[in-house]
Amino acid sequence: MLPEGIEEILPDEARRLEQLRRRLLDLFGTWGYELVMPPLIEYLDALLTGTGRDLDLQTFKLTDQLTGRLMGVRADMTPQTARIDAHYLKRECPVRLCYVGNVLRTRPDVFAGSRELLQLGAELFGHPGPESDIEIVRLMLAALTAAGLRGLHLDLGHVGVFRALAAEAHLPGELESDLFDALQRKARPRIEALLATWEASAGIKSMLAVLVDLNGGPETLIRARELLKGAPPAVQVALINLERVADAVAHSGAPVYIDLAELRGYRYYTGVVFSAFVPGQGQSVAQGGRYDGIGRAFGRARAATGFSTDLRQLLRLVSVDEAGTKGILVPHAGTKGLDEMIETLRAAGERVVARLPGDSSPVRALGCDRELSEQGGQWVVKPA
Repeated sequence: MLPEGIEEILPDEARRLEQLRRRLLDLFGTWGYELVMPPLIEYLDALLTGTGRDLDLQTFKLTDQLTGRLMGVRADMTPQTARIDAHYLKRECPVRLCYVGNVLRTRPDVFAGSRELLQLGAELFGHPGPESDIEIVRLMLAALTAAGLRGLHLDLGHVGVFRALAAEAHLPGELESDLFDALQRKARPRIEALLATWEASAGIKSMLAVLVDLNGGPETLIRARELLKGAPPAVQVALINLERVADAVAHSGAPVYIDLAELRGYRYYTGVVFSAFVPGQGQSVAQGGRYDGIGRAFGRARAATGFSTDLRQLLRLVSVDEAGTKGILVPHAGTKGLDEMIETLRAAGERVVARLPGDSSPVRALGCDRELSEQGGQWVVKPA
């Protein structure tokens, strides 16, 4: 009865999602991140400004009956948060914002996946250094751990390396795009064939081709410095920043994997990119990176880094708790003493369910594990 990739959230999952949402937003708050709530739908030109073609293809579009203008349902909340920072807050200091809400996409990210995500994320604006990347990565790992995920490992890359080498080789747009696709597929013969079609120095071509081999543990950065020592200064800066992030994350205990051919979101990100994985899952459970300059489209360029995740995906990866069966079932017919007892229990944070007249359902069928009964003129909570 629902479109493919669209699901309803039933009571047990809804309860667990809400608990997880509150837990993670409270965590963000302890790190100084302020909650914002962008609109679900807005004019398309504002929604997609500075985001590139990929997000355009993922956005549902419709016509506003009041103005005739084209509108879009958000497919990602990050650009909206960037607009809030650049256009509305206009603070000079670094700004930390977080968000959670539904996003809708025209296609699922994976086969048989959902097209409606409950996206949660955090963004840090106004600081260009690796320290802010480190903070965001640590916050992401802390959030995933708080959600109950174990065995986390981190993939790190830096789109600035390929971007600087491509600029040095003066690659035309189409060739750069084709080379980008080949690097993502680790297709060495295709990479070499593409580079052979363009007149550039042998050194730059060699450095572009070697990116496909620069993946592995943190020692990969040592090899990268050696193999790319003749690269433009921007490449050296990117490698230094990436090494600082990798070192900081390694101290947190999460294994780190380096991949300089990892160019996810190349047309959007400008610096360090990262993804978190757990054993048994081929897709990342959270991802993010640096995307400096997106605020320029809103009249104020700002350094920016952040991450996002899907709460529903996180929930599917953690064990189911038994919190849904906790509650106290109380009689319906109220007296002053009973009403006062119920108010006391609820004030103490207990979940209290009143049995309706004519209902003889088992206690646990009503989501309770205890029952309030009268003994010797006193109301007593007893196990079901």
